[in-house]
Amino acid sequence: MTTGVRRRMGVEERRQQLIGVALELFSHRSPDDVSIDEIAAAAGISRPLVYHYFPGKLSLYEAALRRAADELAARFVEPQEGPLGARLLRVMGRFFAFVDDHGPGFSALMRGGPAAGSSRANAMIDEVRRAAYEQILAHLGIEEPPARLELVVRSWVSLAESTALIWLEGKRIPRAELELQLVHDFAALAAVSAAYDGEMARILLRMLADEPADGPFGELVGRLGGLVPGGAVPGGAVPEPRR
Repeated sequence: MTTGVRRRMGVEERRQQLIGVALELFSHRSPDDVSIDEIAAAAGISRPLVYHYFPGKLSLYEAALRRAADELAARFVEPQEGPLGARLLRVMGRFFAFVDDHGPGFSALMRGGPAAGSSRANAMIDEVRRAAYEQILAHLGIEEPPARLELVVRSWVSLAESTALIWLEGKRIPRAELELQLVHDFAALAAVSAAYDGEMARILLRMLADEPADGPFGELVGRLGGLVPGGAVPGGAVPEPRR
């Protein structure tokens, strides 16, 4: 039999509840449009009590930003087993699931939201990008990347971020197609870099060594081959396989 008496929360438990409530509201509307009164009402407490735990909306927003950043960074963690293309596709699936579920909050996270320009917000955003960068290098099995590989991975992380932000503006392209396209983008960036540098060419060959023909990278080769009549390349040259 319940008594109807509400259990009193501890300080940290209440803080975490408020962060969760704020993050949920920020997931559906821009943080600028969410008031402390709404957060208090959703948490079932008074406005002054919110200020007891957080000195202002900015501090609560930064706490919610911290949780969102940690969750987003975790989306890039993937077991280092199986073909790289399939791994990256799973990562993109989780990344876009977060973007889809937390649209306004994701935009605020990447653009700083109410904390735009603050050192804390910038540091958290950089942490997410760094975590993604380090995870990709771990999948490639490279601890000290050459300059061109660093450029490829950092460019790809920025591309994934900007693609997600643009996609949120209207979601005019099916999500699954964008997830696959970004995996193809990674392979394309690596391939272009490999055309200029022998070390990148060796890295690319290792990337593709265990890729199945029906995997994401294999599909990209098939799509590109279908664009060129008869398998020819510009200038009439016939591509030779690398040895």
